[in-house]
Amino acid sequence: MADADVPPSRRIPPGRVSRRSLGVFALAGVAALALVVAWRSFAPTACAAIQVPQAATTSGRATFYDLAGGIGNCSYAAPSDGLYVALPPGEYAAAAKCGGYLSVSGPKGTVRAKVIDQCPECEAGHVDLSRTAFARIADPVQGIVPVTYRTVVDPALPGPLGIRVKEGSSQWWLAILVSNHGNPLRSVRVLRDGSWMSLRRTDYNYWLAEHGAGTGPFTVRVTDVQGHTATLPGIALLPGEVQRTTIRMYGAGSGGGATGTTPAPTTRGPSPRPTTPVTTPVTTLSTTPVMTPAAAAQLTTDAPTPRAEASDVAQPGCS
Repeated sequence: MADADVPPSRRIPPGRVSRRSLGVFALAGVAALALVVAWRSFAPTACAAIQVPQAATTSGRATFYDLAGGIGNCSYAAPSDGLYVALPPGEYAAAAKCGGYLSVSGPKGTVRAKVIDQCPECEAGHVDLSRTAFARIADPVQGIVPVTYRTVVDPALPGPLGIRVKEGSSQWWLAILVSNHGNPLRSVRVLRDGSWMSLRRTDYNYWLAEHGAGTGPFTVRVTDVQGHTATLPGIALLPGEVQRTTIRMYGAGSGGGATGTTPAPTTRGPSPRPTTPVTTPVTTLSTTPVMTPAAAAQLTTDAPTPRAEASDVAQPGCS
């Protein structure tokens, strides 16, 4: 209780209480008031310390499309279960949501879809699902339906973390793509000369060291938006190749689901691909995957340029 909330003391009629008793009562009152003020000051901090992040729910609408070429703006291939989603530019946020998952609920049910693409023509609150994902929540004949959706926190992981070094990478210029991280990533760093060097995320979801990080092998540290951190040693400078690790971003788990066969009303094609800086020795970009079929389900052969969450919930007892 703040000082302004304390009611003025009532007058005590003369002779009712001795001076000694009055002094004791006064001291007790001051002590009680101090405890109340201290509790009120401490309580918000204590509650804040045990608050847990929960994804906010958005109300909007959903359509569906086919991913032409099988590669989204996040530089990921469509997942093997066919469940993916493209976000409007504001929510795509220059690739900040790439690799995360949305839980989308519609008239018929709920589906979990991986964020792998951007929908440049979509306004805020409008998500574009794969045709398979859309069929899980509504009849495709409807074309567009009202939905609610939220980011999935700590989704089941499809496997250990993977790293793909982009074509054109060298000791002077390095770009890497991280897969199977579950939550969106907050940072990627590379250990160089005994200190951690932060990489910059591009809007096609590769993490870039513009002046390179040496010849490798590298130790890469990734941190997601929930605070999970994983350190991946021994990443070689092997442009165009997928390097699988045995390290998971967090606990055990796997993703998956059945594919569907419903037709799609639209098809979105890939955009022009990003170019490598002219000062960097580059190789010719290949359109043939340099990876196994299993790896191709999670990572792409190259990255297109752009075209086309949380609220704290107080624990019981906190106010």
